Amino acid sequence: MANPVADSPQLSESQQLALSTLTSVTDQDPSTAISLLKRSEWNVQIAIAKYYDGEAPDPLEEARAALASAPPPSRPLHRETLLNGSSSFPRSPRGEPAPRIVPQPENETNHSPSPILSILFTPFKLLYRIFSGSFSLFGYLFPFLPRLLSVFSARTSPTRSSLNTIGRRPLNPRDTAARFAREFEEEYGAHSLHFFENGYAQAYDLAKKDLKFLLVLLISPEHDDNSLFIRETLLAETTVNYLNDSQNNIILWAGNVQDSEAYQISTALNCSKFPFSALIAHTPQDSASTMSTIARISGLLPPSTYVPQLRTSIAQHSPLLERVRATRAEQQAAQNLRNEQNSAYERSLAQDRERARVRREAESAKLKAEQEEMAREKLELKKRLQEQEWKIWRAQQISAEPGPEETSVTRVSIRMRSGERVIRKFAKTATVEELYAFVECYHIMISEKHSEPAQQPEDYKHEYNFRLVSPMPRLVYDLESKGTIGDRLGNNGTLIVESITSDDGEEE
Repeated sequence: MANPVADSPQLSESQQLALSTLTSVTDQDPSTAISLLKRSEWNVQIAIAKYYDGEAPDPLEEARAALASAPPPSRPLHRETLLNGSSSFPRSPRGEPAPRIVPQPENETNHSPSPILSILFTPFKLLYRIFSGSFSLFGYLFPFLPRLLSVFSARTSPTRSSLNTIGRRPLNPRDTAARFAREFEEEYGAHSLHFFENGYAQAYDLAKKDLKFLLVLLISPEHDDNSLFIRETLLAETTVNYLNDSQNNIILWAGNVQDSEAYQISTALNCSKFPFSALIAHTPQDSASTMSTIARISGLLPPSTYVPQLRTSIAQHSPLLERVRATRAEQQAAQNLRNEQNSAYERSLAQDRERARVRREAESAKLKAEQEEMAREKLELKKRLQEQEWKIWRAQQISAEPGPEETSVTRVSIRMRSGERVIRKFAKTATVEELYAFVECYHIMISEKHSEPAQQPEDYKHEYNFRLVSPMPRLVYDLESKGTIGDRLGNNGTLIVESITSDDGEEE
């Protein structure tokens, strides 16, 4: 079999190495492999991906063929909606939908076996080490064996061997972005570019939410123009100032295609030449949530060409984004107004509820007070009726005044609260309570209106609201004092009826 490298003396050393790698992996004919490498800009990884995943059509050739066969441009139909309206802003050209790429996480967790399994597999580990040592010894004695095994493994699993030659450890999107920024600064020195410090999906979401432009920059360290593009174009003062200008609303996300995330993005964006730049923005003319690629820049370009292309695309698309921002601002203002109206309504409703609650409480308190007053009046009326019944009953129980023939009597002169003086005889054996009952029931006794026998009221205990006092010397004859009228007054006595008030009760 002829050597493809030897049959192609016009190729450079790097191209011959790429051709040799591709033919060893894919077993292609050298002429077919050279054609595939030319279409892939002599990038072995892209050529292998095209071979196994299918080669997408070349956008440059399609554009040239479309321009050659396209009819004269006609005015496109424009349907007015609430989103685009009838504005005089120029419509930006329709771009390809930009997918949102979320890198698939690789399982790097090493699960340690249980102690029982470790003990069971210990003999197999020992046998494996013995055989490994034996093969190492054979490899040392026969050097052609490792090369033969490596060629055989390369032919049996070409994709795995080709994709793992770089040896970069896969990381999560944030750590991958940090690694890229660190390697970029180590390679090209300090700079003032502001790379987005997270994954592509997060930058995509931020640009969609804030209506900004997402500039995706993909580089390949294996490409010859990569270093020259970064030093002379990307880090040029014109480019840096334009990308860092906050008025341009640019989010810069960069990635190395040697990383899994950047490689997936390059495949999704149909990247065929490095360095590659894609400008992604929201396209409201397509739908309310579509993100599209509105500009593609491939290959090595000077700053005088690179920046104007970005500026032109952004200038064409900015009016649409400004209209969406204005629409969102109006919607937000309307939402804020509705929230304020709802808040004012809730406050007014709360005040009305509070006033209604206070009114109900006042009405309830008034009703309770009226009920308590009615209950008190009813109790007082009942008490007065019981008191009147008791007075009638007690008046009938008072002993009649002793006659002239009675000698064991006490003559008592009582001055009533009305000022009337009453003189009456009482038996000396009568109690002091008899005097109090006489004073309490005097008006009933003299009225002679209650001749029928009366009954003592139940659950009633009468309390006298006065006291009997002798004027000279002043002496109070209270009910708690023991003794009869004869013992306390003797044959004669003068008493004054004094009313008992609350102050008098406290002084006592």
